[in-house]
Amino acid sequence: MKELNYLILVWISVFFINTADAQNDQTIYQFKVKDINGNTFDFASLKGKKIMIVNTASKCGFTPQYEGLEKLYKKYKDQGFVIVGFPANDFKSQEPGTNAEIAQFCKENYGVTFPMMSKIHVKGPEMHPVYQFLTQQSKNAYMDSKVGWNFQKYMIDTNGMLVRIFPPKTKPEDPNISEWIEGK
Repeated sequence: MKELNYLILVWISVFFINTADAQNDQTIYQFKVKDINGNTFDFASLKGKKIMIVNTASKCGFTPQYEGLEKLYKKYKDQGFVIVGFPANDFKSQEPGTNAEIAQFCKENYGVTFPMMSKIHVKGPEMHPVYQFLTQQSKNAYMDSKVGWNFQKYMIDTNGMLVRIFPPKTKPEDPNISEWIEGK
């Protein structure tokens, strides 16, 4: 009887460890998306880097954050940090443009050089799989969240795991963001 109980305990332990490992296999690296020019962008190419994913809009009160995002990217891009922008028209139609129009707006007005992806949905029934990952604890092993507005910031660690979320009002120059990037 002791042996049977021991075997049952071992089996249960193995089951729970394997279930936890399977959940942790879900990282940002599993995704391939289209960039703003229609090319494939593979998140696996960012392995080992800290990543900020931000949903953007060109006609929002927070649109000037593009300037701060670009400064942040330029400051830390050679230190293993990247920003990935996802334009979305989900909040009061504040990103009505085409991918080409968005790319031109970002370049001309803010000199954006960080990777920009094709326009997607970050909420609702058409939510893009990347944002399903970012907002569902069952997929990201961190927490459930909702995208509150344009320029919400999702922080991904060097292992591809979601580890922090900054609300839209948090500006890119906020010291908490720099501290996270620097590992403080």
